[in-house]
Amino acid sequence: MPSELLDRPLQPTAQEVIARSLLWDNHGCMPIRPADKSFLPQLARYRDAGFDVAVLNIGFGEETVETHLRMIASFRHWISARPDAYLLVETADDIDTARRQGKLAVSFDIEGANAIGDQLSLIQLYNDLGVRWMLMAYNRANRVGSGCMDDSDGGLTAFGRRVVTEMERVGMVVCCTHTGHRTAADVLAHATRPVIFSHSNASAVHAHPRNIDDGLIRACAATGGVVGLNGIGDFLCPPGQDMTEAFVAHLDHMVQLVGPAHVGLGFDHVFDVAELEAYLAANPGMFPPEHHDARFRQLSFEAIGLIVERLLKLGYAEPDLAAILGGNHLRIAREVWKPATR
Repeated sequence: MPSELLDRPLQPTAQEVIARSLLWDNHGCMPIRPADKSFLPQLARYRDAGFDVAVLNIGFGEETVETHLRMIASFRHWISARPDAYLLVETADDIDTARRQGKLAVSFDIEGANAIGDQLSLIQLYNDLGVRWMLMAYNRANRVGSGCMDDSDGGLTAFGRRVVTEMERVGMVVCCTHTGHRTAADVLAHATRPVIFSHSNASAVHAHPRNIDDGLIRACAATGGVVGLNGIGDFLCPPGQDMTEAFVAHLDHMVQLVGPAHVGLGFDHVFDVAELEAYLAANPGMFPPEHHDARFRQLSFEAIGLIVERLLKLGYAEPDLAAILGGNHLRIAREVWKPATR
């Protein structure tokens, strides 16, 4: 065997990369039913797939302040009762602690500023309870700005600017997924800390109102932010196409555009598909039928091994993969998060 081949390092396997890397899924969707704990044992699927961090949604869209608070109370109560398997995240250092102890670190997110109504002080409360990011608008306009499904986008409102400023003050990450593109651009221009698109794909790869164009991806990266790729079929590719290949294509497009330091994971996995399908049927204004397939499709976070395998075949180096799999989200946590008030 030629000596130059002997000196060449062997490429790691996907499982070796996963085992050595921090894996962070920045958005998962359990049922929004405070009294129903039946799906929560499925959190174990994250650890089984190699993930160290899961961020759970506590509410979205038109849900009331009360619903958001009931949901986070329900989640926290169930998780706290299982300290051998889970750790509720308060600081970025808790991520390292959970990984070292073989536990799943869990924090929370909010999809849309309706969760605070007209009360800015609720941002501090949610942050104290473990909400680590909140997006501005969920598909439709609210007090903060416009959504990605609105026919026109009026941009970030005066109240919206106050929301962004208060989120930065308390240490909650600002998110522009589901948000109208003009409003998102205004947020990115106003922000002084990293902004994320927690679970958004690339319009250049698959055109859809929920996906974002290259200009927004570049502007996000310019803040030091991260775009998390989601696994929902509507936003990946037309029906019949390979969703794993599509996910990799979206990811690779963003990496080629802004580099691996600004790309992450936010699978948007729906645990109760029946609940989602009922919501879609009952809320055609929030989710216009022309933008959604008749049959719901999703690529689970459990496909991470296949995704990493395909990225390795594209020539991705392990340090870049480690950044994408979770290192970039941890960087933002260390830069933006602040401890709860006591």
